[in-house]
Amino acid sequence: MAEDVFKALADPTRRRILDELVERDGQSLFEICTRLVTKHGLGLSRQAVSQHLAVLESAGLVVTRREGRYKFHDLNTEPLKRIMTRWLRPGAPEDTP
Repeated sequence: MAEDVFKALADPTRRRILDELVERDGQSLFEICTRLVTKHGLGLSRQAVSQHLAVLESAGLVVTRREGRYKFHDLNTEPLKRIMTRWLRPGAPEDTP
């Protein structure tokens, strides 16, 4: 649902998480937390990052997979593509002043 995607993207921390997954897909919660601290100076608790990931997952922007006892997070760009093509279709009329 587009509303969920916009809500997820509204938060700068969630956008940084997505940036990190663009740079390196398939990260664990620990890896994401470490990258947020070292690259962005965000000292968030694992629980806070986990809650942000849950919002991103609910919006379909992140998918998770389990390997043994580890959970990995992958970026899913399909919801963004659907939103983009909703308004940016080939042949759609251009805005006129």
